[in-house]
Amino acid sequence: MIKENIAQVRENIKKACKTAGRKPEDVTLISVSKTKPAAMLKEAYEAGSRDFGENKVQEIMDKYPQLPTDIRWHMIGHLQRNKVKYIIDKVSLIHSVDSLRLAEEISSQANKKQVHANILVEVNIAQEESKFGTSREEAVALVECISKLPHISVKGLMTIAPFVTNPEDNRRYFRQIRELSVDIMEKNIDNVTMSILSMGMTGDYMVAIEEGATMVRVGTGIFGERNT
Repeated sequence: MIKENIAQVRENIKKACKTAGRKPEDVTLISVSKTKPAAMLKEAYEAGSRDFGENKVQEIMDKYPQLPTDIRWHMIGHLQRNKVKYIIDKVSLIHSVDSLRLAEEISSQANKKQVHANILVEVNIAQEESKFGTSREEAVALVECISKLPHISVKGLMTIAPFVTNPEDNRRYFRQIRELSVDIMEKNIDNVTMSILSMGMTGDYMVAIEEGATMVRVGTGIFGERNT
C-alpha cells in the first residue's frame, strides 16, 4: 500500500508542477514518518523515498541506526534547545527554527561536532496561537541575526498552514510565504539562500506546489492515519 501511495503522491506532484509550469524534480517529497515503525519506513525506502521527516528527536535517535545511511533526515517538529546535541550530526535539514536562541544552540553544537547545520526559519504565517514559528514581521530580522552565526546556514522558510477541509483556503498563506522569501532574497544577506520553501502537507500539498513549495511534507497520504 505504501508503494502505491507514494506513486500516487508523485503523480499528484507532477500534475501540480504542470499546472504551475514547474519541473517535478524541483520538488522534494518528504515522507513524514512520525509515530511509524521502522518497517514501514523501509517499505517507503524500497519505493524510492530518501527524505524522511520526524517530529521528535527520540524517534530520529531510535530509527537512525535501523535504516540505510543514505536517508536524509528532516527535523520538522518543534526542537528544544537541550535536544539539539542528539541530532545535529544526524539530520540534513532542521525545518523548525523559530528563535535566535535555538539557532545559537544549533551553531554551538554544530561547532562541537564539526558539522555544518542547514536550517529553515519557521514562520507562523496564519498567526495561529497553537503553532510555533516567528511572525512574518519578525522573520527578516531573525534571518539577519542567524546569518551572522558560524556553522549554520539559512536555506529558506517553512510554514505549517492551518488545518482546512478546502486546500484553496491555504493558498493565500503559501503565497505570503513565497512573497516573504522573495523579500528576504532581495536583501542579499550573506550566508542566506531562499532556495527551499517547505510548505504543504497531505491535505494541501498540490496548492502549495502551485504557489512555489520546493519541499512538501506528506505523512497520512503515504503511511495512512497517524498512530498516537
